[in-house]
Amino acid sequence: MEIIIRDINDMSRGAAEVLAAIGDRRIVALRGKMGAGKTTIVAEMMRQLKMDDEASSPTFAIANEYHSSETGQTVYHFDFYRLESSTEAYDIGIEDYWDSGNLCLMEWTENIEDILPEDTLFINIVEQPDGSRRIII
Repeated sequence: MEIIIRDINDMSRGAAEVLAAIGDRRIVALRGKMGAGKTTIVAEMMRQLKMDDEASSPTFAIANEYHSSETGQTVYHFDFYRLESSTEAYDIGIEDYWDSGNLCLMEWTENIEDILPEDTLFINIVEQPDGSRRIII
């Protein structure tokens, strides 16, 4: 499946399509170069899921946890950019997050490729020359 997001004003529609494509999947790897828009699309998805707090990059925290008092849903957002090995992901208890049944949105999974669950859904975000984003699911 492919989704084109023309510009920042098109982000709401694009994020809604990504959420629909995710469906019941719980483990999602967002891939793309630095600045491709991974965190931006996560932030819009969290807004649409009615999370209480605005999403931000978990680069330094490694993991952010979002809750919705309206829906009772919890979402985990990871950024593995700073990890040097899969062992560090185990150290933060990644398997407990994956086994929680909550949506886990992960950036920079290239750094933990060898331990990703088989049912991981991969979403690739590619910046186009015109500034639009091509999302390949």
